[in-house]
Amino acid sequence: MRSTIFTGVCTALVTPFSDGSVNLCKLSELLELQEEAGLPAVCLCGTTGEAATLSESEWSDVVREGVRRRGAMKLIVGTGSNSTETVVRNCRRAADLGADAVLIVTPYYNKGNRSGLLSHYVAAADASPCPIILYNVPSRTGVDLPVDVICELSRHPNVAGCKEASGNIVKTLRILRGCAPGFAVWSGNDDQIVPMCAAGAQGVISVISNLLPSETKRMTDLCAENRYAEAAIVQQDWIDLIDALFAEVNPIPIKRAMNLLGMGVGTTRLPLGGISDEAERTLRRALQNHDLL
Repeated sequence: MRSTIFTGVCTALVTPFSDGSVNLCKLSELLELQEEAGLPAVCLCGTTGEAATLSESEWSDVVREGVRRRGAMKLIVGTGSNSTETVVRNCRRAADLGADAVLIVTPYYNKGNRSGLLSHYVAAADASPCPIILYNVPSRTGVDLPVDVICELSRHPNVAGCKEASGNIVKTLRILRGCAPGFAVWSGNDDQIVPMCAAGAQGVISVISNLLPSETKRMTDLCAENRYAEAAIVQQDWIDLIDALFAEVNPIPIKRAMNLLGMGVGTTRLPLGGISDEAERTLRRALQNHDLL
């Protein structure tokens, strides 16, 4: 049986910028904060990491810094694209640089059909020297990876699991019921950490843990101990901040929150603009409600 890459919280880390360039010194600081919080894994160059706006050399620099500073954490690297050839190349590059696993978002814009999606992921899994994680986020890609496709892919020995961000708990139950033994599912939504874990997920690939790694870890730790009632209280307590962090397109609010707390991660790159006045007010109010600001 395949081993689970991580259980608990994996932070989908932001990519810090300074004067238009990747700030590798700040990235090192962010990685250190995650390690100090005891998180088992971190994900670089994903959606939250603004991978779509990174050049190839920047992407490589970020991954190298992650490898250098990961400590005991597993390093997952986003290698997704709507070109299968590019995904295969990215998977090999990530593994060569030292990644433990790769995260591959469902191909966007092309909107592959069933056979195309299967062939896309099988090509990546066959070529990748390290395990791959499927990433289903239809709100961003326009494609909802079907349950039967996920279940079929789960039988490939190099497909380790799925980051499920459709928001559909029933779909998660069907995935878990139909997939091969040892296939892991992680929540891709911070507002569903506890419900997903209660359904059988292994944890979360999280945005809020950029800001609150220890508190997010507490949620999944309680779930791992079958203390779901207590975990639910933690989830309920932070739901206003989670909502505020997704009041606009991720990672606009999380970067703004981190900057408000003095973490100095810089702005998002275009085409992601600055936070709106209304979202800023909502975010500040949530941070103040928790005595963070």
